[in-house]
Amino acid sequence: MEKGWVAIYTTNKLYQAELLRKVLGDNGIGSFILNKQDSSYKFGNIEVCVRRENVLKAKMLVKEFEN
Repeated sequence: MEKGWVAIYTTNKLYQAELLRKVLGDNGIGSFILNKQDSSYKFGNIEVCVRRENVLKAKMLVKEFEN
């Protein structure tokens, strides 16, 4: 992963990662999805990453997203 970026959410469902990325974007937080799943068998994780300076705000949004 590039310097300055932190994984704040891990899932095995791409749609959940995409929904969270939308929530983050709607709140002014840039993010990207790092898909570590195998393309044939769908095992592995998908991570949503944000810049280090946005971690606290992003984690608060993740808590709301999970509830």
